[in-house]
Amino acid sequence: MRDETAVNTQNRKIIGRWMSIAIVASAVVVGFVVLYLTNNYPRTDDAEIFANFIGIAPQVDGPLRRLNVKDNQIVKTGDLLYEIDERPYRYALENALSEQAALEGQIADEQRRIAALVSAVSVAQENIHSAEAEVTDAERGVGRAHAEWTYANNNLHRLEPLLAKQFVTVDQVDKARSSETAMAEALRQAESQLTLSQAKLKSVLAQHEQARHAVTTLEPLISQRGAKTAAVKNAQYQLNNCRVYAPFDGIVTNLTISEGAYAHVGQEMFTLIDARTWWAIGNFREGLLGRIAPGMKADVYVMSSPNVRFSAVVDSVGFGVTPDPDRIGNLSRGLPDVQRTLNWVHLASRYPVRVRVENPTPDLFRVGESAVVTIRGD
Repeated sequence: MRDETAVNTQNRKIIGRWMSIAIVASAVVVGFVVLYLTNNYPRTDDAEIFANFIGIAPQVDGPLRRLNVKDNQIVKTGDLLYEIDERPYRYALENALSEQAALEGQIADEQRRIAALVSAVSVAQENIHSAEAEVTDAERGVGRAHAEWTYANNNLHRLEPLLAKQFVTVDQVDKARSSETAMAEALRQAESQLTLSQAKLKSVLAQHEQARHAVTTLEPLISQRGAKTAAVKNAQYQLNNCRVYAPFDGIVTNLTISEGAYAHVGQEMFTLIDARTWWAIGNFREGLLGRIAPGMKADVYVMSSPNVRFSAVVDSVGFGVTPDPDRIGNLSRGLPDVQRTLNWVHLASRYPVRVRVENPTPDLFRVGESAVVTIRGD
């Protein structure tokens, strides 16, 4: 009986020894497995869900006539978000269009006036040619009359001495005197006609110069077209900004205004979260960054549904975090401020890794939600 008891005791010791060895071996194996998985498939529970978001603020002032959304509402691209009273901006657009039309009418009237002035210049130019021709004819007439008067005058002076000697008759002298008088009158008339033609030429030249100077340019008016067009476009832009539509599929949050309130330019009314793309930003120890690269596959778990796995892809790995002032001091102007204390325990720095979720579920993802990220590698 004692032998059987000793044998059983010995067997139990052997079994216990082997069980201890097995437990220790299992622990070692599990430790190596965990170490392998940790190094080759980095994992962190220091992660949060993130999405892009924008603040929705009006670009025009005015009473909020219609608010078409409510807090935490899902909207689609092109949905009307809100509407501001557009009447002042519609009136401004009508006024800008009216001023633009008035300018175009003024340009048209000026073009017609300039066309008439150009026609007057052409007529004055033709009149100049006619007056110059008259002056030329008058000068020739004066020349002929002067030549005829000179001949008659010389003939009279030649005959008058011959009358005393009775080489010519009184009748011949009277005829010569009458001819000289007639030629002198014709010369005076020709000179008067020349003077009149010259005065007419001066008048026509003055009219031409006046008409030429009256022809203005359209540049001052045409240069205003750009300003009028810009005013119309700006008024149209202001009017269009009275209605604001969703630029992307998103979620309305932090709504802080209601219908009837006066909206101010640049004052945010709510935030619109871009629900098209979701990321998980996980902070990984610096010693694991060498095993993480953009394009690697990853798994994401959110705390609101920890049993659901979401596929993801590494988008980028962070390249900088704020230095720890307790370790390197403060970097400022002048000399570096180095701490005189010594930290015996140095914690590894953590860098953010952005992981894009490929199959997000809109009702499970929220900005700032806790998550777990595991990098699966290539």
